[in-house]
Amino acid sequence: MGERVNVRGRGVACGLLLFSLAACGQQTVAPGAVGHTSAQATASAVPPPSASPTGLAGLDPCTLLSPQDRSAAGVNVLGKPKDIAGARACDWTVPGNFGVTVTFDEKHGLTDLDVAKKNVTKTTVGRHPALKVADKKAADGTCAVLLGIGDGASVQIDVSNTGFSDTPLACRRAGTVAGLVEPELP
Repeated sequence: MGERVNVRGRGVACGLLLFSLAACGQQTVAPGAVGHTSAQATASAVPPPSASPTGLAGLDPCTLLSPQDRSAAGVNVLGKPKDIAGARACDWTVPGNFGVTVTFDEKHGLTDLDVAKKNVTKTTVGRHPALKVADKKAADGTCAVLLGIGDGASVQIDVSNTGFSDTPLACRRAGTVAGLVEPELP
């Protein structure tokens, strides 16, 4: 589990957000839990202001994948909270197979990310604009799906296969995880 390198470097998915994952250095951080208001709160009650204009502040990246979601994604381990360059993330490493990291970047929206255009495919995941990033020529077994959260934040799902091979499989895995976490996002 090394640290992520610049996207223009070896691991497009890993460097994508100056973070890394699984074999590429899966790292993540999972902070506080989501705060909920009581259903019995009065109509005049005003919720406290969010510490994050993106709505990610109340979320914990490690709770985004339920046990059923982990099973659907082929992840049979619990996530480990990480801090990657000041961003909260969660890392799931399936020994001998692959790793996935979900990172909350509350400072960079999709347009702010430094990704090589030749490696990017624009897409949509649920209601969120997204970018799929994979260097097919490098065939390094890494792939990332980046979800836009408003204009100034993103959630990055990075997958790295053990042995740095089978980039299409890494992209399928990243797409699966992105589809599972997207409904939980603001």
